[in-house]
Amino acid sequence: MTIIRSEVFKSLELGRVSETPLLKLCSILERSILKNEKLLVSGGNYDPVTIFHGSKAPDMSVTQYMDRIFKYSNCSPSCFLIAHIYMERFFHNNGGYLTSFNAHRLLITTIMVAAKFLDHKYYSNAYFAKVGGVSTEEMNRMEIEFLFHLKFKLFVTTELFLKYCDKLDNMCM
Repeated sequence: MTIIRSEVFKSLELGRVSETPLLKLCSILERSILKNEKLLVSGGNYDPVTIFHGSKAPDMSVTQYMDRIFKYSNCSPSCFLIAHIYMERFFHNNGGYLTSFNAHRLLITTIMVAAKFLDHKYYSNAYFAKVGGVSTEEMNRMEIEFLFHLKFKLFVTTELFLKYCDKLDNMCM
């Protein structure tokens, strides 16, 4: 039997909602966006435009957006960490970068997909679309596009999940 020492894992496993893991995850995403946008502005890299790109960056920060999704989606807390893993798989498989132009749409899509895969109860695409500030049709298209980019491989091993929990545990805010 494996002894789990990760505080993040314990808070997610027990269904307790600790704001620290969510804030740490938001911090990782915000830092990634800043780093990626500096990289893109400096010139040497190309970010392919996808269905997840908006024509302008939303006024709401990633942290505010994640807080909104958390408040209204009733997803299990694990969905947010799984969504982060899905996002990394997406960029690994397809290239591109997380930026302020695609982060929000990717977040609502990945969290919805994670909820459908993990949770026994979850809301409809129409509900997630409303929470995310997109149309139902757009939500449907983003879900299908995302699933094809991941080749429908949604399973996350316990070892990988724990690795990401440890990453959050060890992160300084």
